[in-house]
Amino acid sequence: MKIRWRLRMAAAQRQVWAGSQLQRLLAERAGLQISSASVSALFFVRAENLIAELAEPPDWLRDFAADLAAKYCVSRACMMITFLGRLLLDEQSNHPQALLERSRRSGRSMGSLARALETFSTSHGMAMATDQAERLAAGRRQCRIDAVPETLRPGVDAFTNFMMRSRERARRAGTRPRSDATVETALAIMRDLAGERGKQDWALTDVHDVEAFLAGSPARQRHENVGWSCSDSSSASLARRGSSGFTGATLTLDQQRVLFRRWTTEPTVHPHEALLGMLALLHGASSREVKMLQSDDLAPQARTVRLGDRPHPVSLNPASRAVLERCLAHRDAQRTDNPHVMGTRQTKSGRRPGSIAYLSHVLDACGFPSRMIRCTRLLDLVNTMDPKLAAAFGMDPEATVIYLANRVDPGRLPGRNHGDGGRPAGLVFSG
Repeated sequence: MKIRWRLRMAAAQRQVWAGSQLQRLLAERAGLQISSASVSALFFVRAENLIAELAEPPDWLRDFAADLAAKYCVSRACMMITFLGRLLLDEQSNHPQALLERSRRSGRSMGSLARALETFSTSHGMAMATDQAERLAAGRRQCRIDAVPETLRPGVDAFTNFMMRSRERARRAGTRPRSDATVETALAIMRDLAGERGKQDWALTDVHDVEAFLAGSPARQRHENVGWSCSDSSSASLARRGSSGFTGATLTLDQQRVLFRRWTTEPTVHPHEALLGMLALLHGASSREVKMLQSDDLAPQARTVRLGDRPHPVSLNPASRAVLERCLAHRDAQRTDNPHVMGTRQTKSGRRPGSIAYLSHVLDACGFPSRMIRCTRLLDLVNTMDPKLAAAFGMDPEATVIYLANRVDPGRLPGRNHGDGGRPAGLVFSG
C-alpha cells in the first residue's frame, strides 16, 4: 500500500494522469517495465471494487480496465468504470454486445464509454461494431428531406426509399452500391431544386426549370439525373449533356510553388495540413487515401508508402518524407494506439480514422481544397506521361480519358511533326 501511495503521489507531482504516461516514465527513469494491468491496479481500485460487488464478474473486466487506464486519465477512467458498473448491476444481459448497445447515448455522439467498449470488444472478437455511422447517415438524409417544402416532400421521400432499396439490391448482388455521400448529394440537389423554383408539385416541373437550375451551378450538372424520377415526364426531353471532360479549376505554377514552400518551410503549419497537401500536390493522393493511411502502410527503409488501392507502393521524395516524419511525431505526441497517421483528439482513444468533416477542413488555412490540388497533379501527369501509367495511381482508363479530353497531340501540330507533311492539327481525344 505504501508503494502504491508513493507512486500515485509521484505521478501527481509530475502531472502524469494517464497509465501510458506512467509506463513511459517508469521505463525512462527507473528502467522498470510494468504491464497495463499493473498500471491499472496502481492508479485506481475502482475496477477491483466493482469486481468485488459483482456476483459473476465478466472475465474481460480487468483487461478492459487496463485498456482504459492506458488511454484515459484517472478521473475519466474511473467515471467510465462507474457507468459500466451501473450497466453490469442492472437486471439485463451482461453480454458484451448487449452492454455495448445499452451504453450508447442518443444523438450524434454515442459517448466515450460506448466508443471504448466498441473498440475493445471488436478487437477481442467479443462483439460486432455498432451501426453508429448508419444512424448518422440516416439523420443527415432526414434533415435534407425535412428541408423540402411540405407539398414536395412525399416525392423526395419516395425517391430516398428508392435509392436505399437500390443500394441494398446492389449489396446483395455484389455490385457497387451508392455511398452515403452520393445519396446525400442527390437529396441536397432535390432540396435546392424544390426551394429555388417555387413549384407546388413535381408534375409542374418542366425543362426550363431544370435547365435554369443546372445553369446556377456547374457542380449540379454532374448530378443532373438524380431527381428525374420525382418529376413529370415532361423533363425527360431535357438534352443530356455529354461528357465534356475535366472542367475543374487547377493551380498555377506560382500557386504550387507557394504551397510547396508553405508546407515544407513554415513550422506553424499544422502537420495534417502539410501531409494532406504534399501527398496531393506531389503524388496525386486523394483525401480518402490519406485518411486511411496507417503506420503498417509505411516502409521507412524503402522510403515508400502504400496509398489506398494503388497496385504499387509510392516512393517518397525528401520533402514528402520530412512532412510525413513531422506528422508521425505529432501522432506520437498524442500518445495514442490508433494506427492511422492522421489521428485526432476524437479518434486517439479508438482505432477509427478521422471523420470526413475533419478532412474537409484540414486545408482551409491554405485556401485551396484537396480535390483541386490533386486534380492539378493528375492533369499534369496524364498529359505528360503515357495515360496507361495512370494505373499506378489507382485510376481506371475512363478516368484518364476525362483528363485527356480536348488535348492536342504535339506531334500533330503544324511544324512539330515533319514526317506528316504539315497536316492540320487533330484531336487525339475529344470530349
